[in-house]
Amino acid sequence: MSQEKTVLEVIAATVEEATAKGLAQLGLPADAVDVEILDQGSRGFLGLGGRQARIRLVIKDQLEGTTDVVEAPAHHEWVEPVGEDIAGLAQGEADEETAETARKVVAELLEKMQVQANVSVRLVPPADEKDRSLVLVEVEGNDLSILIGRRSETLNALQYITSLIVSKQAGRWVPLMIDIQGCRGRRERQLRVMARKMAEQAINTGRRQVLEPMPANERRIIHLELRNHPLVTTESTGEEPNRKVTIVLKQTQSS
Repeated sequence: MSQEKTVLEVIAATVEEATAKGLAQLGLPADAVDVEILDQGSRGFLGLGGRQARIRLVIKDQLEGTTDVVEAPAHHEWVEPVGEDIAGLAQGEADEETAETARKVVAELLEKMQVQANVSVRLVPPADEKDRSLVLVEVEGNDLSILIGRRSETLNALQYITSLIVSKQAGRWVPLMIDIQGCRGRRERQLRVMARKMAEQAINTGRRQVLEPMPANERRIIHLELRNHPLVTTESTGEEPNRKVTIVLKQTQSS
């Protein structure tokens, strides 16, 4: 089944100008998008009959190797367990002991996967009174893209397994997040920029904007970024794993 991608169509005098204009609107580097040329454009003859170039920018699933400054996440994101996975486990807070347990678990899992990397850990305080502190496991090394996977699916699986092991050893559910080479922060920054730009496109075109399918934690970032926007609102539609966010003009939102 094909998945929808987040796209932006741009018109300018040349393909190069349209590409530069689109990247500026999205706030993304060139390697973060795929460029589809819809119309090369033409200068015409003696200045007559010319037409502008038209392109489509398709945002890639991951930003790889970007050097943008990573903004600190406003909210912690982790994969919550469900069903029998958390049977008998109470919600808990992270502490130094569980943090060290998490570091050892991740290091052992990577060793079994024959992946060489440096694993460190730190406690992240709550973002607000409704949040909880969590264990942040940071993994650094050379070419760890195999641990991230498409749309962070491999990383989310690694995080989920680690969370279960640590929580069962601690006897309580411990909030935990794994970040590999800063990809969580880069992805969150990409999503926040994309949310603002796609909101602008919804306003400029008068049409709802349907984003690519995302996991729950990424959809939450979009919702939070636009929750106080004066002109648009967001809603999640579809079924997992193809559930997606739609950005809708408030005055045209269906009742």
